[in-house]
Amino acid sequence: MHAIAHRRYGTPDVLAYEEIERPFPGDEDVLVRVHAAGASIGDHHVVTGKPYLIRLTPFGGLPRPRNRVPGTTLAGRVEAIGAKVNTFRTGDEVFGQASNGAFAEYVVVPAKLLAPKPSNLSFEEAAVVPWAATALQGLRNAGGLKPGQSVLINGASGGVGTWAVQIAKALGAKVTAVCSTRNVEKVRALGADEVLDYSRQDFLMGGARFDLMFDLVGNRSLSECRSVLTPKGTYVPCAGGEGEWVGPFVRILGGLVSSLFRDRKFKPFVMTPNRDDLLFLKELVEAGKARPVIDRRYALREVGEALTHVGDGHAQGQTVIRIAGE
Repeated sequence: MHAIAHRRYGTPDVLAYEEIERPFPGDEDVLVRVHAAGASIGDHHVVTGKPYLIRLTPFGGLPRPRNRVPGTTLAGRVEAIGAKVNTFRTGDEVFGQASNGAFAEYVVVPAKLLAPKPSNLSFEEAAVVPWAATALQGLRNAGGLKPGQSVLINGASGGVGTWAVQIAKALGAKVTAVCSTRNVEKVRALGADEVLDYSRQDFLMGGARFDLMFDLVGNRSLSECRSVLTPKGTYVPCAGGEGEWVGPFVRILGGLVSSLFRDRKFKPFVMTPNRDDLLFLKELVEAGKARPVIDRRYALREVGEALTHVGDGHAQGQTVIRIAGE
């Protein structure tokens, strides 16, 4: 099969389009013929190995990448199933999130990390739906968002932000979204009650207070972010601290320590892929309450270009890799 090989850390041009052996599923795995995959800032971190702390995780490796093929979110058709898998059959259309290997024509994924593809989406659209789990878990699980509450989403036009706006509305919240001038109308069309153009309006000004701030940018200090929360409000970071060594770790540690002495809560989280959330998102999409926002599409050979684009930090939604038919 053809795949994108990751043999050393560096800018995305270190990736190579190669022919490698096709993987085989274990007893509890599914072999998926990948029709499309998503390219995210997380994939960019894995390929570059920055922040360096990522090299000490299962996604990295020392002194070189542990995983031969990068890529996580995907959609495709079931090619084969393991001996203990009874939830899928050959030919089923699925979507989900692997730990690695999605930038290839075939990938092995644990059956528990896959779900039936939303019936109203193409493979390309379905491939980026798993990113919505980050927004879902940040808002619902970490943030405890309830109907009628107000939420501020900082960075509402990116790959996760566009999902966050729609999911917050689906959960019954009043949404204030922060984005750039060029994205104001797009974010408003996703259902935001109020959209702030950060080049003209500072969310710190105006006196608004929010039950939850979901921060996908991390460009303001913790004290500034707390200042826009209600007395019992919650701050959920999903970015920040872009240093080359430890990334957001110092910011998260500082927030956890300082939150011990304040009523306002600091709730960092790590997104955990699971089938229940995929099924929840499938229902949400099929009900017309949320939809993917595709920014750009690239061929499998162009994964390096795609990751350069998302790494620049200006993606307007999700970035898709077309794979079937390569």
